[in-house]
Amino acid sequence: MTDREGRDGRPPRRVCSDAGCRFVQRRNPTPAVAALVEHEGDIVLARNTGWPDGWFALITGYLEAGEDPKAAVAREVKEELDLDVESMSPIGNYIFERKNEVMLCYHAIASGRVTLGTELTEYRRYKPHELTPWPRATGLAVADWMTARGLPFEFRDFPGAAAWLASQRPNP
Repeated sequence: MTDREGRDGRPPRRVCSDAGCRFVQRRNPTPAVAALVEHEGDIVLARNTGWPDGWFALITGYLEAGEDPKAAVAREVKEELDLDVESMSPIGNYIFERKNEVMLCYHAIASGRVTLGTELTEYRRYKPHELTPWPRATGLAVADWMTARGLPFEFRDFPGAAAWLASQRPNP
């Protein structure tokens, strides 16, 4: 394997040095979905079991092989909050560079009784105007959703975000 020069500022790719092989190791982003869940007029944000106290965000998960993104949103909302998605509409697509993911974000209106799945430790309810977007990935989706509704906002990062995110980076 050899490194091939990256194009347009992208990192180099590993390429098989055998002329007949043609294998290229790509680092394409992983597709993931996110749901801004509306339940009984409130927006439900949740805290993952691995996150620091005070961090609440959208419901997220990975697409399964061959799975439609809308089906993945409904599945994740059911798995993580035990809610049934009644309707959904796209918000937008966002890169989450730290994890090399492309987030396909949706506004999902859901019904039922909230019961947390094993990946979550707690949840909070917010009125739409009370949301405070964070400056990356799904936080950008929250900002776009609020903008589309004429809701004012200011970005605010999670407490201690820079240090925690840096500590989560894999070692090269």
